[in-house]
Amino acid sequence: MSIQSLEKYLPENTLPYLKKWFSDYYIHIKVTKNRNSKLGDYRKLRDQTHEITLNCTLEPQLFFFVLTHELAHLIAFEEYGRGIAPHGKEWKTTFGRMIIESLDIYVNELRPILQKFSLAPKANFMASPDLVKFFRADNHSDNTQYIEELERGQHFVYNNEKYKMEGLIKKNYLCVNLASGRRYSFRPLARVKKCT
Repeated sequence: MSIQSLEKYLPENTLPYLKKWFSDYYIHIKVTKNRNSKLGDYRKLRDQTHEITLNCTLEPQLFFFVLTHELAHLIAFEEYGRGIAPHGKEWKTTFGRMIIESLDIYVNELRPILQKFSLAPKANFMASPDLVKFFRADNHSDNTQYIEELERGQHFVYNNEKYKMEGLIKKNYLCVNLASGRRYSFRPLARVKKCT
């Protein structure tokens, strides 16, 4: 897929950045159906070209963010060598630099979140509550909410099972399954349905 054919998935004015970042490499871009396990992926092929896959369901700014993440892998590996950790300091430096360089692509509300994120990029944007809340804000018109918004003792439903919130343990929430009595740890941004 050519850079130009990616335009329908991207925010406006991204092509100059992509042309600059792509210019030294031959990259196969594949836009795939939605994958729950990942938003994008990078790998170097046997013929020494590169392949990046991205989910077609990503809204334009998230699509560009994920594409930047995957391009940062390619650029970091090429610049520092294949022996670096996939999400190590070299990748973090590269990705952070690329985010700051392309900051004007993003809407004003997202820019301070990305500036903060760029200082210590995470392998998975789900590890950044501010980014998750921004990118997922309009995806939840249903009656679910983040588990971190519940209070101790409240009941909720997750995957058709009923739980009771017991409290915060380190960074996660300890909850008890009311049917089995087993305790489970939930991440703060798990989406749950509060029982009334």
